[in-house]
Amino acid sequence: MADKPSSGEILGIPYNFERPSLGRMLSSYWQPDKGMLVEKPFGIGYTLNLANWRSWIVLAVAGGLYYQQTQSAGAADASDDDVDASDEPVEVIVDDA
Repeated sequence: MADKPSSGEILGIPYNFERPSLGRMLSSYWQPDKGMLVEKPFGIGYTLNLANWRSWIVLAVAGGLYYQQTQSAGAADASDDDVDASDEPVEVIVDDA
């Protein structure tokens, strides 16, 4: 049986399952002559090219949204303890008579 290729494309989506080296990892995330998305050094699909300024905007927006979510979740947990007691378990007794 012939060996399966460890890299290529399926339906236009790149894949690469070769063991990644440090040099290949660094060079795949920093490609100044390429666009915002580049092929992943290991796995399936694309990743951000950190040499492109648009990638830094995407990371900043994602970080801001994550920060906002963690802050609002912490505030919601604190306010739920003071105001809402309906989340506590309720004992239900059923009479079979």
